[in-house]
Amino acid sequence: MASSKSVVIAALFANAAITVLKFAGFLLTGSPAMLSETYHSVSDTGNQVFLLIGIRYSGREADDKHPFGYGKAQFFYSFLVAVLLFGIAGWESVTHGYHSIMHPHPVTTSTETLFGYQFPSHWVNYTVLIGAIAFETYALWKAYLGISRQMKEHNWESLSEAFRKTSDVTTLTALTEDFVAVAGAGIALFGIYLSRITGNPFYDAAASVFIGLLLMGFALALAWENKRLLLGESLPSGDERQLRAIVTQWDTVRHIDDFRTVFFGPEQLLVTADISFEDTMDTESIDEQITAIENALIEHNPQIEKVYIEPEM
Repeated sequence: MASSKSVVIAALFANAAITVLKFAGFLLTGSPAMLSETYHSVSDTGNQVFLLIGIRYSGREADDKHPFGYGKAQFFYSFLVAVLLFGIAGWESVTHGYHSIMHPHPVTTSTETLFGYQFPSHWVNYTVLIGAIAFETYALWKAYLGISRQMKEHNWESLSEAFRKTSDVTTLTALTEDFVAVAGAGIALFGIYLSRITGNPFYDAAASVFIGLLLMGFALALAWENKRLLLGESLPSGDERQLRAIVTQWDTVRHIDDFRTVFFGPEQLLVTADISFEDTMDTESIDEQITAIENALIEHNPQIEKVYIEPEM
């Protein structure tokens, strides 16, 4: 959880600073792509706040109403982030870009003065977007280190596999947001540059639409990944088979009647099993075997926090 929190805090500070700079760039130049990027960064900044709330809320101790703790709070707030990313940043970017395509404004050149030095206004956009790419790349690197740690721990071979299997949705959300932020800033920079050198405002407006579609696409993918965990997803079948194999290797186990796994928080796994032991075993021996099996399962997969084994006679 500490790793997830550091990833989110890094993204929060980067997005807050970039939001102010992008909005200043829009006010000076009126660029549709810059306004889309402002929407994007406002949404991202708010989203980091939601993720931090989720991390803090999920850290609460279990109680009578929530006997397995509040770990799923991170799933909920990450899902909420996906909805906001789609609804605010994505939709607003698309609609503003479309309006700019339908009602284009001529590309004009104006100058600004800073410390007695005059320069073209569009330089502000270039500077802000290049700075945004630098800041977001740093945040993306922090998020990548977080997901790489999980890939190494669970022997996942690719980012796409980690995206499908991870239960640390906070790091996953930060990684997705930061990647889209870097891509969006790059698209905005390219669109503004093309409009500037051609004198055609279409490229700037089209960049706004493309950024919005990019945001909406990733938001839908992120919402889908959070949905699986909110509904109570089990371990991937291959990992679950390994746990079953650990149980069946005991000589005293005749067969497994039922075996279930479910995530109740980020990297917090619950395992339940109904096991038929040999008829010759007494209660004390069964208790010893259950304890040994529980320890073996937890040692194999550190995500397992609770194991409930019911002996079947």
